[in-house]
Amino acid sequence: MNEAETRAEHIDPALREAGWGVVDGSRVLREFQITHGRIQGAGQRGKAEIADYVLVYRNTQLAVIEAKAWDKHYTEGAGQAKSYAKKLAIRFTYATNGQRIYAIDMLTGAEGDLLSFPTPEELWNLTFAEHNEWRERFAAIPFEDKGGTWGARYYQDIAIKRVLEAIAAQQSRILLTLATGTGKTFIAFQLAWKLFKSRWNLKRDTQRQPRILFLADRNILADQAYNSFSAFSEDALVRIAPDEIRKKGKVPKNGSIFFTIFQTFMSGPNGTPYFGEYPADFFDFIIIDECHRGGANDEGNWRGILEYFTPAVQLGLTATPKRKDNVDTYAYFGEPVYVYSLKEGINDGFLTPFKVKQIATTLDEYVHVPGDGIVIKGEVEAGRRYLEADFNRVIKIPEREAYRVKLFMEQIAPNEKTLVFCATQQHALEVRDLINQMKRSSEPDYCVRVTADDGARGEEHLRHFQDNEKTIPTVLTTSQKLSTGVDARNVRNIVLMRPVTNMIEFKQIIGRGTRLFDGKDYFTIYDFVKAHHLFSDPEWDGEPIEPTVTGGVATGEDRGGYENEPRPPKPPRDPRPDVIEVRLSNGSVRRIKSMMATLYLGADGKPMSAAQFLESLFGNLPEFFKDEDQLRGLWSAPDTRTSLLQGLAERGFSNEVLHEMQRIIDAEHSDLFDVLTYVAFSIEPQTREERASRARSTLHGQFTDKQEAFLDFVLSQYVKEGVEELGPEKLSPLLKLRYKNAINDAVADLGRPELIKSLFFGFQKHLYDGAQGSSAQT
Repeated sequence: MNEAETRAEHIDPALREAGWGVVDGSRVLREFQITHGRIQGAGQRGKAEIADYVLVYRNTQLAVIEAKAWDKHYTEGAGQAKSYAKKLAIRFTYATNGQRIYAIDMLTGAEGDLLSFPTPEELWNLTFAEHNEWRERFAAIPFEDKGGTWGARYYQDIAIKRVLEAIAAQQSRILLTLATGTGKTFIAFQLAWKLFKSRWNLKRDTQRQPRILFLADRNILADQAYNSFSAFSEDALVRIAPDEIRKKGKVPKNGSIFFTIFQTFMSGPNGTPYFGEYPADFFDFIIIDECHRGGANDEGNWRGILEYFTPAVQLGLTATPKRKDNVDTYAYFGEPVYVYSLKEGINDGFLTPFKVKQIATTLDEYVHVPGDGIVIKGEVEAGRRYLEADFNRVIKIPEREAYRVKLFMEQIAPNEKTLVFCATQQHALEVRDLINQMKRSSEPDYCVRVTADDGARGEEHLRHFQDNEKTIPTVLTTSQKLSTGVDARNVRNIVLMRPVTNMIEFKQIIGRGTRLFDGKDYFTIYDFVKAHHLFSDPEWDGEPIEPTVTGGVATGEDRGGYENEPRPPKPPRDPRPDVIEVRLSNGSVRRIKSMMATLYLGADGKPMSAAQFLESLFGNLPEFFKDEDQLRGLWSAPDTRTSLLQGLAERGFSNEVLHEMQRIIDAEHSDLFDVLTYVAFSIEPQTREERASRARSTLHGQFTDKQEAFLDFVLSQYVKEGVEELGPEKLSPLLKLRYKNAINDAVADLGRPELIKSLFFGFQKHLYDGAQGSSAQT
């Protein structure tokens, strides 16, 4: 029996006999997709991780089963079973061939045979040896899935489970660390749903539903969360806003789920904060969004709020692992109960990969020399070297900015949504104007600025930008405002025109592009300011580390992060001196040059240079073929070529990356086969035209005239488009193109369908025969 028959005839009955799918509250999830598979380009994904069975009881995933065919050894699936159980954070996992069952306890490491699968109740008691009333009450509440359209991803399920376990264990400070774009708001909603429906509260009074506060640092984040909680009844949701408080003369208290921002809670009449109008034990559960933004710092804007509401269980949500500049956040909340990193999100296929284009120019630094141009404003310090951090804050050279804008505008497609981070609001205004002057669009609002100075109009532009049905505006310029809180899934480019030295902010900016969108295979970071060095930090996307430096983090205000939100007044300070402005001479402008290098994201989540990528590819190739002849044999047949490309893609070398390698070795008119032979065997690439010409001469006289004409057409498409035109899935489109959708004509000219397929598959070996490779080497 094959595996499917073994499951149907032996494993499924054994599970039913043990009560799975029969006992109330138990379910058997078959072919359970854990991950989607890493996005590889051209609409392709890597191999998804799929468990044969996941056993669910009381809305909790309790076990994984990996099945093998009847004639396989019953423990053959044990490795996969362990891998999937580890991924799903499940304690018990099983391997079976339908005849015998091999059990593994991931907690104790115990392994051995079982006579039968445990019942749902037995497995629950094995998993949770200690009874806990609230665990059972939480488990009785299923996720709210909006009619089956809002399912939880595996890591979201784990995060929710870990938080609820901490609450059941009466832990008062809880932290979750999940990469931007992985659905922290979804997790917050499901937690609130379970607490609300189970009637959990601090006083353990099961007659009362909890009062929950969602606390953010920007209105846009509070509004997004409020809208995401729409499954709750309207009278349960309360948006706390200063205007409403002033109108009614008091803070709202009727409701269950409250949403506000720190600045609103800290404001109030006569210097008294609004949050003080609530009793200290009013809220049972507080969710602090983006809690790394100064929240746990003694001098932070909202530490006082958290200390006032000390009785409440407080959950911090952050996208950044522990760093020296957010160490107090971790000190306040404790180590996270769960971590899901950017690297994991990309490799699992839940986040979009990226590449980084480093752009250096001859005017990245500046020392004024007489004859360069005219000093329009201010006074240049003789001999001073102006660095990146000085530009557009201390000194401004319009021609420099125009040159940079021209560089990235030539690289991006006109319809790709793009965020440009500038040094100041004024700089964002000037860059906006430059983009609109150079744009290839007739739309007046093609590029707009969104900063504090743009107020309500800027917020409207941002809403339109976030709307995936709208294409205008296409480009937003900003300074600090859009580094967080922009849930725009179709961002294709991020342009850095100001230094980014803070790791937290860097990760937040990267997160603007990671959200999935149909047809979005990757996004690109255009780095003019050497921010890519932050990728070299060994912990930039790793697990939380123990701090080596103590101290607070800069608040959002220090970084200009709160722009259009109400905030406490600042003390007066001396006005900033005017920015020096230098107009370069025409000769100086002509001397500005640039060079660009691309960083690629490896399977380990770390960007690497083109040279490193080639070296990495070379090191991996022996796993796929041992010599040139084996590679040629694999590549000559469409089916084995497809398998080889799939294997390479799963190791991080997708078609899109291999095409980048083509450009690096100046082989854009060659075959991807030539990229591999160049890297593995130092064979100089041939052009596709050369390969096609040799194949035509070899094929001449072996086929009918009409067959030769069709193969000649296929070769012309190959020369024009590349080896993808020779894939098995391309035969039908090529026939339709050649015969103008008249497939009957194709059969009349070329023979039966199986003969046409044999013709299409068979001729390809002539493109890659050994004589061509030897000739190229010679």
